[in-house]
Amino acid sequence: MSAQTYQLIAILVYFGAMVFIGFWANRKNNDLDDYLLGGRGLTPGVAALSAGASDMSGWLLMGLPGALYMGGLFEAWIAVGLTIGAWLNWKFVAPRLRAYTEVAHNSITVPSFFDNRLRGSGPQISRVLRIVAGLVILVFFTFYVSSGMVAGGTFFQASFADLFKASSPEAAYLQGMLLVGGITVLYTLFGGFLGATFTDVAQGLLMLAALILVPIVGIIQLGGPAHVYQEVIAVKPHAFSLVAGGTLIGGISAAAWGLGYFGQPHIIVRFMALRSAADAAAGRRIGIGWMLLTVLGATSTALVGIAYFATHPQAKLTDAKSAESVFLDLSQIFFHPLIAGFVLAAVLAAIMSTISSQLVVSSSALVEDLASMVFNRPLSPRASLWLGRAGVLCVALIAMLLALNPNSSILKLVAFAWAGFGAAFGPVVILSLYWRRLSAWGALAGIVTGSVTVFAWKGLGTDVYEIIPGFIVCGLVAVVVSLFTFRPHAETDAEFNEAVRLAEAPALRG
Repeated sequence: MSAQTYQLIAILVYFGAMVFIGFWANRKNNDLDDYLLGGRGLTPGVAALSAGASDMSGWLLMGLPGALYMGGLFEAWIAVGLTIGAWLNWKFVAPRLRAYTEVAHNSITVPSFFDNRLRGSGPQISRVLRIVAGLVILVFFTFYVSSGMVAGGTFFQASFADLFKASSPEAAYLQGMLLVGGITVLYTLFGGFLGATFTDVAQGLLMLAALILVPIVGIIQLGGPAHVYQEVIAVKPHAFSLVAGGTLIGGISAAAWGLGYFGQPHIIVRFMALRSAADAAAGRRIGIGWMLLTVLGATSTALVGIAYFATHPQAKLTDAKSAESVFLDLSQIFFHPLIAGFVLAAVLAAIMSTISSQLVVSSSALVEDLASMVFNRPLSPRASLWLGRAGVLCVALIAMLLALNPNSSILKLVAFAWAGFGAAFGPVVILSLYWRRLSAWGALAGIVTGSVTVFAWKGLGTDVYEIIPGFIVCGLVAVVVSLFTFRPHAETDAEFNEAVRLAEAPALRG
């Protein structure tokens, strides 16, 4: 068999495992609460691995190694910022959000939490807040999901064009995009939140194994860490410097990616699904441990790639322009085609784990936060469950239509969407958990101005990442407007006290 056939077998085994997990999870979905939040039964390890896998996407295995290969460790400031942001998110947001979402009328989505948490400002304005938040999620995530499908199509176009026997590269792209999108939609459609979560766990472990295995084998083949260091320095003298090759503004903007964590719905929803607030401490240790290992693996892969291609001039990078293929190229060189196929599956895992998580959150925004406002009456558990599935299918179909063009500019919106969520929701989430005087008017003004600032700043084309001004403006506006509009409300004040008590229980310390 050819090398591509071996690799395709590995990919098909991976696809089969994901579909099996999705249908297994379907047996546990009895109502919309199960479908969208898994019945709040996630263990710390499952929540941590799921949050990590749904967060990192293909950037971890392709984008980060490529950036480090080209620019040295200065490009690692994004990873540094993300790691610090993830730790702060687990430490300060996870326990309180888990406690508060249950106390505040068992909120199962971020917009419904805003509605219930801030209803003291009046039911009409809190409902408007919920609708606006749901629209922000739906719009950004539709494009986010589409970008993941574009990445899946591009992956198959580059890796398996010959086996697809397509009439043109565009046809190979379309077939690959539909395959990746279809498989992801299939297990998400039936498995819901639990299907996405448990496939995320499998995908997170696969990503971890691949990012450890590739650099270790490379270091051994190159004669050890000292030899790798010498070869890297010979080719790129400043490769190990955290300051050379960039500017102060560039470094700050890269590290500012960490601010985005506080407002990413597909990540913080994992906190809401924990068994209890006490599980956040263990989840933090597992999640940050996974993140440190995978980031270290991606960094090591880039450095091994520099040394390997410098000492083996006959070997060439597939993507010499951005070096984003360095991880894939090294796996093809170092391993048997079947093993390399599972390494390729790790890249698909990164892409598909993000798509599935975003589909579920998009569905929740469409069904729980928008449709519920339209119907304005409770639905039966089964009807709600099937409405949730219809939401997944609807968002996926729109995303596929947007992804029909392989050169679509929506790929550029990935960083933009991260900034949008971080600036629109991040300060409001933090204030809602730690400041009892936040009002619905303040939260609404913060979300709107944070989103507008991100759009406006992006249009200026400056070197400062748009999340920085957006985050600051959102927080300031939310505080100032709340100072003028807050009115005491006995019930929501009591809920705030209860959430603080549960989140700061002795079991959480350590």
